[in-house]
Amino acid sequence: MAKYLAQIIVMGAQVVGRAFARALRQEFAVPCGRASRAAADARGRAGHQSAAASNLSGLSLQEAQQILNVSKLSPEEIQKNYEHLFKVNDKSVGGSFYLQSKVVRAKERLDEELRIQAQEDREREQTPPT
Repeated sequence: MAKYLAQIIVMGAQVVGRAFARALRQEFAVPCGRASRAAADARGRAGHQSAAASNLSGLSLQEAQQILNVSKLSPEEIQKNYEHLFKVNDKSVGGSFYLQSKVVRAKERLDEELRIQAQEDREREQTPPT
C-alpha cells in the first residue's frame, strides 16, 4: 500500500514539474522588444512603488479615493475635497480629530500616487519609441 502511495506522489510531482517547466518555456519564448521590456519594467516598478506607498500610509489607493470622494486622480479635485473635509472635521467646530487625520492620510496617499504617475510619465517620455 505504501509503495503505491509513494508512486502516486512521485507521479504527481512529475506532472506538476513538467507543467511548470512548460509554462516557464512559454513565458520566456514570447518575443519581447527592448521598448516593450522597458515599459513592462516601468509598470512593474510603478506597481511596487504604489504598493509600498499603500503600506507606508496604511491606506490603499481605493480607500484614499473613497475618503476624499474622488473618482479620478485630479490634483484640483483632491485639493478641493481635502480642504472642505479638513475644515468640516476640525475639532474646534465640533468635528473629529480621528476623521481629520484620516483625511490628511488620504491626501498624502493620493499625492504620493500622483508623484508616482508623474515619474512614470517622465520615464515613458524618455524611452525612445521603436
